[in-house]
Amino acid sequence: MTWPCHICNGTRYRPEILQITFREKNIADVLDMTVSEAVHFYESETSITGPLKILEKVGMGYVTLGQSAVTISGGEAQRIKLAKELGRNRTGNILYILDEPTTGLSCVDSNRLMVVLRKLVDKGNSVLVIEHDLSVLAACDWVIELGPSGGSEGGEVIAEGSPDMLANISSSIIGTYFKKGAMYD
Repeated sequence: MTWPCHICNGTRYRPEILQITFREKNIADVLDMTVSEAVHFYESETSITGPLKILEKVGMGYVTLGQSAVTISGGEAQRIKLAKELGRNRTGNILYILDEPTTGLSCVDSNRLMVVLRKLVDKGNSVLVIEHDLSVLAACDWVIELGPSGGSEGGEVIAEGSPDMLANISSSIIGTYFKKGAMYD
């Protein structure tokens, strides 16, 4: 069992630093806020809320502002990089490659991320996603299905096309889930 520091009570800040507040919150309080809480707390500070709202859009509203980078998953790290890129307001002709970006996301946050990715495509960008989540695959314009299994038994293109096309390709394992209503049976 670890014991918090008797001077800072685990905040990592000297008492004189913790006395400095903004709207009755000190730095330790702010770093304990989630991204979503910070959006509301700083609602009148657009220079602060702009980047935070982008993090929310890519499903990172639950992360605390002071969360250590070593505790962030690979999917979260990709979404943070994506949020940084989205903040640059580029105008198109960019290829984004994401490896299972929905890992650890709730269905709601996965849907938010898909809205963001669709907007990137609508702006003239290309998005390549390596993913296993069927709801994400169903939202793709084009799916390349590798298989027939994983590891040394995979790597062959067994089907490709839109989700509707895969539903009609007999060699497609994923396509069976795209048949009308099969994803929800």
